[in-house]
Amino acid sequence: MSPTRVLVLNSGSSSVKYQLLDMRDGDRLAVGLVERIGEETSRLKHTPEGGESREWSGAVADHESALKAVAAELAKDGLGLDSPELAAIGHRVVHGGRRFTEPTVIDDAVLAEIERLIPVAPLHNPANLTGIRTARDLRPDLPQVAVFDTAFHTTMPESAARYAIDVETADAHRIRRYGFHGTSHAYVSRETARLLGRAPEDVNVIVLHLGNGASASAVRGGRCVDTSMGLTPLEGLVMGTRSGDLDPAVIFHLMRVGGMSADEIDTLLNKRSGLIGLCGDNDMREIRRRVDAGDERARLAFDIYIHRLKKYIGAYYAVLGRVDAVVFTAGVGENAAAVREAAVAGLEGLGLAVDGELNAGRGDGARLVSPPDARVAVAVVPTDEEMEIATQTYALVKESGNPA
Repeated sequence: MSPTRVLVLNSGSSSVKYQLLDMRDGDRLAVGLVERIGEETSRLKHTPEGGESREWSGAVADHESALKAVAAELAKDGLGLDSPELAAIGHRVVHGGRRFTEPTVIDDAVLAEIERLIPVAPLHNPANLTGIRTARDLRPDLPQVAVFDTAFHTTMPESAARYAIDVETADAHRIRRYGFHGTSHAYVSRETARLLGRAPEDVNVIVLHLGNGASASAVRGGRCVDTSMGLTPLEGLVMGTRSGDLDPAVIFHLMRVGGMSADEIDTLLNKRSGLIGLCGDNDMREIRRRVDAGDERARLAFDIYIHRLKKYIGAYYAVLGRVDAVVFTAGVGENAAAVREAAVAGLEGLGLAVDGELNAGRGDGARLVSPPDARVAVAVVPTDEEMEIATQTYALVKESGNPA
């Protein structure tokens, strides 16, 4: 029997998240996380299917040591990296630029191109590369596949992807809208079509991926035609610690009048803005608790967050022309009923509304929270980026005639 397991790796600057999936039935055979890599207090948590979680703490010097620790934990459950049932390793790569429009089997040329893109993804691509190189060293015989956050958004027309700046300057420095969270937007838009009982190519969807990072996309017939994040993940919606959209002249003002350096402004906009900059909290649960207690700073932060959401819903409604569903996903989108209610409140003229009882209810799967007779469905669809990466990886190795 051909191998059917895919190990999904998401390598961050100081962490490695992983899942081992069996693509015959979608079972998660193991999930885990190594965090604080490079510190004395590194921590690994591993949970095998149907078993109890195992945790340990100690020094994990680097990503190679982290992946060896992951391999050891998997081996304890008979799921080691040397298993003949392992078909491939799928890697999340944040930035694929314009070249990588689909999942790609990794070779030296692909690695070189991912490295060339580091200037437009300095926080993410280096960590992704470290994970890939370590995995290739551990299993050089196994197909390794890169699945890019930006790939789903490469179908945007030039009218959406181009910024209105000098073309030669933009091209010389690869400045354009790339978009991020693409694996989530791809998975959720497809699952929304399934929820509606229709084919993805027949459905227009506005996807709102709302976590600590947040992004919106307009998806027409299964293809992204616009998205809120741009050259970097800073643009667009108000996020946990990122500002989202603002007048670019704010940066010049802070340099000239505030005496701030480029690095200080980068830190301000990426780590000290958004909800945490507005009210000191970036956890929507705590913000809602404060709102209910009458906290005015929390109320203003929530109102600004919702105002930006409404603007993007309206803008993408105009871009699509016809909308079949607005779908909420990720941590806030899936769990914050108050956010969903407020985001569509007053948009009844566009056919949008939520049913109070359905919206307040909780569930693990995809569900509608709009009234049965609503012109536009409002849905909650849990995202599953690991499953999307595994699905794309497995399909590619099967198609290319590799071990799967």
